[in-house]
Amino acid sequence: MTTVTISKAQARRIALNAQLLDGRTKFPRGKEGIAKVIETLGYIQIDTISVVERAHHHTLWNRRPDYTEKALDTLQSRERRIFEYWGHAASYLPMHDYRYYIKRMKAFHDPHEKWEKQRFEKYGHLMPQVKERIVNEGPLGSKDFNPPENNKKGTWWDWRPAKVALEMLYWRGELMITGRRNFHRLYDLTERVLPDWVDTTEPSDEEQGQFLVRRALNAYGIATDTEIKNHLFGFNKKSYDDAIATMADSGEILPVQIAGEKNGKQYILADRLEALTKLRRKKPQLSILSPFDNLIIQRDRTKRLFDFEYTIECYVPAPKRVYGYFVLPILWGESLIGRMDAKADRKANRLIIRKFYLEETFTSTDDFWDALSATLKDYCSFNGCETLKVESTQPSSLKRSIASIISK
Repeated sequence: MTTVTISKAQARRIALNAQLLDGRTKFPRGKEGIAKVIETLGYIQIDTISVVERAHHHTLWNRRPDYTEKALDTLQSRERRIFEYWGHAASYLPMHDYRYYIKRMKAFHDPHEKWEKQRFEKYGHLMPQVKERIVNEGPLGSKDFNPPENNKKGTWWDWRPAKVALEMLYWRGELMITGRRNFHRLYDLTERVLPDWVDTTEPSDEEQGQFLVRRALNAYGIATDTEIKNHLFGFNKKSYDDAIATMADSGEILPVQIAGEKNGKQYILADRLEALTKLRRKKPQLSILSPFDNLIIQRDRTKRLFDFEYTIECYVPAPKRVYGYFVLPILWGESLIGRMDAKADRKANRLIIRKFYLEETFTSTDDFWDALSATLKDYCSFNGCETLKVESTQPSSLKRSIASIISK
């Protein structure tokens, strides 16, 4: 089988196109466009950190500037076109993909991992009682299991056991998330949430593996076998290996080599090869990325393709942080050229840039500053802020440049 050799510039272009970050793909406005983004990327990771807009809102906004939280809620709680389950992590997933998660749900009926076993042994006896309340009362959240006033906490009313029991029922597929109330999950019986049109036939191992490979390559454009396996978590690694071998033998996927790279082969969907490798450089656009954005969530891939070393530092002790608490990578054209530690002060309606960095290798242009000015203003509005404050930059001379573009 012939291996296709491409340049690193082509590889980046392919990745950005697949990730819908190059402005080439035109989707409808409103919820239709949002649904297509989720379908194309395969998952949108949900995160609880709200120092700026949460990751799922941020990731979708970067690809659909008219994105609204209301539209996302409509897709989930009314139209049932997306559902929540474990993708790369906790994620919004296309409802059409539901059947491919059934094996994961069944695996929780006979847990093998130590942490799973411990939870089922400790809290499993509460699951029937928790489920019975939902049967009788309808959708409930974890707060609905708080203890009554003047009542001692016990095994049943202690919030944590009830919460864990809810989660275990959710993992097993007996409950689904029907929607959210102030970001808190509302659980309901799967049969009351899952649409009638959804195929619930459990896929064979072969179908499962090939679905996973197609999902990853559709989202990444090109990827190594490790990157394919790390696109969606919690699946049998052998199913990936078997699928890659079968699909390569049939010609559905083709091996690709990046010129000068020693990491070995990658893969691309054969029916997309010609179109993707013919992509030409276009006018750059600027995006401020969430730490959990699909483009950069695999950090080794980010370093390999974009020569950009990135770590989310909110989990790092403050004295050991290099760039800040919640650093947002900055994408300009086909390169990651900087990072910004930001916080939305919602009481003051102000977006605070604690630190702003540009990579030492980056040379700015007037086009860049114009794009940064427009994007920062849009990002302010997206975060519900009216003003912008810059506390520090590296180098320090950048502060004057940013201040001047903000004042335009």
